[in-house]
Amino acid sequence: MKPFKIFLFLLFFGINFCKAQDTAVVLSTSMINQTNESISLGALNGWVFKQGNDTGLAKINIDTAGWKRLRPDELSSKYADKNGRVEGWLRIKVKFDSTLLNNPIYFDFASWAATEFYVDGNPVATRGNTGENGEAFREYNSDLDPVSMSFNSPASHILSVHFVGYLSPVPPHDLKAQTQLNGLLTLGGPNYITNSIKITITADTFMTLWVVVCAILSVLFWLLLIQNPKEKNLFWIALYTTALTIFTYCADAFYIGLTYNESAINSIIGSLLLPGILLLLLPILLIKTFKRKLNSKLILALIILYVLNVIITFLPNSFRLIRGLILGASIIFVVGICLYYVITSWRSLMGAQWAIVAGLIFSMFSIVITFSLALIFKNISTSLYLYYLTLSAFSLSLPLSLLVYVSIRFKEFIKEVQQNAKHVVQLSEEKREQALNQQKILQEEVNRQTAEIRTTLDNLKSAQSQLIQSEKMASLGELTAGIAHEIQNPLNFVNNFSEVNAELIDEMKNELATGNQQQAIEIADDIKENEQKINHHGKRADAIVKGMLQHSRTSSGQKEPTDINALCDEYLRLSYHGLRAKDKTFNADFKTDFDETIGKINIIPQDVGRVLLNLFNNAFYAVNEPSNSLKGEQYKPTVSVQTKKEENRVCVTVSDNGNGISDSIKEKIFQPFFTTKPTGEGTGLGLSLSYDIIKAHGGILKVENKEGEGSEFIIQLPVI
Repeated sequence: MKPFKIFLFLLFFGINFCKAQDTAVVLSTSMINQTNESISLGALNGWVFKQGNDTGLAKINIDTAGWKRLRPDELSSKYADKNGRVEGWLRIKVKFDSTLLNNPIYFDFASWAATEFYVDGNPVATRGNTGENGEAFREYNSDLDPVSMSFNSPASHILSVHFVGYLSPVPPHDLKAQTQLNGLLTLGGPNYITNSIKITITADTFMTLWVVVCAILSVLFWLLLIQNPKEKNLFWIALYTTALTIFTYCADAFYIGLTYNESAINSIIGSLLLPGILLLLLPILLIKTFKRKLNSKLILALIILYVLNVIITFLPNSFRLIRGLILGASIIFVVGICLYYVITSWRSLMGAQWAIVAGLIFSMFSIVITFSLALIFKNISTSLYLYYLTLSAFSLSLPLSLLVYVSIRFKEFIKEVQQNAKHVVQLSEEKREQALNQQKILQEEVNRQTAEIRTTLDNLKSAQSQLIQSEKMASLGELTAGIAHEIQNPLNFVNNFSEVNAELIDEMKNELATGNQQQAIEIADDIKENEQKINHHGKRADAIVKGMLQHSRTSSGQKEPTDINALCDEYLRLSYHGLRAKDKTFNADFKTDFDETIGKINIIPQDVGRVLLNLFNNAFYAVNEPSNSLKGEQYKPTVSVQTKKEENRVCVTVSDNGNGISDSIKEKIFQPFFTTKPTGEGTGLGLSLSYDIIKAHGGILKVENKEGEGSEFIIQLPVI
């Protein structure tokens, strides 16, 4: 019983199969898609398929019992050989009803494959090259190249297509013509070419308009960003419009006759940009312009959705349902986010932000109208311009609203600047008035303090004059003591020789009285010699007195030729004898080393003499300090003076073998009122005045520590 049932099933299946093969598909004008005046034959049932490249398979009377029932749009990568080549023959039996008979009809072919078209076994058209006759394979890339035919008989006809295609190198490695298989063979009505050209021109015109508008806006926003880098929202606006421009261009390029590789590149770019625009740039742009804080979790969710949408574009067609679900969920998610931020920011929205809200609302309204038109008018050609106008409103409403946002934002910015400027001017006026009042107060205070400073300055000048005079008097006192001691020697000689002369005169009188004339003459000669000595020591005393007077009187300020060696020797002795006069226990050696080639130099002798006297006094004071006793009995206090001519200058070096000067003191030693002497023994003006005197002569006064012990002061005077 079971074998009988199987036999009946096979018999029934075989009868129906044979019947199906013999049944022709009736084609009529009612099947024509009014959008483009065509019938996609590749989507009709009734096709059979056989792999191979035998041209005999196009013949009309062949057995197709072993052929596979397969529509052209069902061709896929599973029919490819190891080289990725899909090749076979497709056949269908058709009849043309009275509405198509005796009228011109067109057959058009899919791109990115090679096809050979036969009608009733007769070759009609070849698109591309299938590789016959030893020629290389070449895919067909034209956009509109139909074949015109006319059928007059209601009899059935066999349509055969020899198909050769290759797999795409881009994942998911489907057939290159996979998206074109519905139109692998397209039958067009009498108005097919006219409608196709009309649709193509209209579509290209509007999409070119979209690209141009978006490109101009993109360039404008980038230029504004360069000029206003602090306006951070401009970056996201410029980035959004740039991505939209590139995506629109790639979508527009699909309608131009491109090779598959060019179209694949456009498709990949579009697959990366479209989810990026919808899932990343649009939400971030909305959040930034609404001055809301970016949520890290939201950004992570958007990035995950973006990656998923990019991945699913490279999945095979068998995953179309999954792709649709993910894309639909992503769109719903983004729309929800936009609505959430619009609703939650509704009360805080101001000025320019309303432009973006208006753009979003108008964009959503436009897409609803576009889909409604597609549903209401099955023949799009009757409302083609209206359809593309509403689609243009959807595509450009948000970019144009961004332009409005930027223009209003800059208007608000200018208004803010004007208000700030007005406020600044107001503050400036207030500050100016305050400044004038403050200036008056300060001027009064300055006048008061100026009067006080002048009084103080006069007092300081008076005190300075007194201090300088005190320093001079102190110097004069030391000099006077030295002169008194120095003048004592010639006076002693004068007194002694005067007494001797008096005795000699008495002796000479006695000799004359006794008549001893020769002896009287000898005594007279002795008296004369003594008188010469008295005259010599008298002149010496006179020179000392003149030097004292010259030192004590105010300097004339006039330079005169002066023997620097004699000046050093004179003031060295005066300093020594002055100290000896004040302190009888004082004792020191002094040495001189004079360069006799110096000659006379132009200086103010009174001023330079004061400098030398000050340096000599300091040197003798240094070697006479109590701390020097620690150096032992072999220590001999010594002050040395050396003069030397060096090129265009004369150096006077005053050195001692005392304790020297520490480095911390050397920096201050020439400052006014600085002294290392005990209180009451020095004014602190000696070295300061000496430094100024030497500087006024165009020279240098400096101090150095000797390598062994003690210090030395060096005077460098120019030779003029």
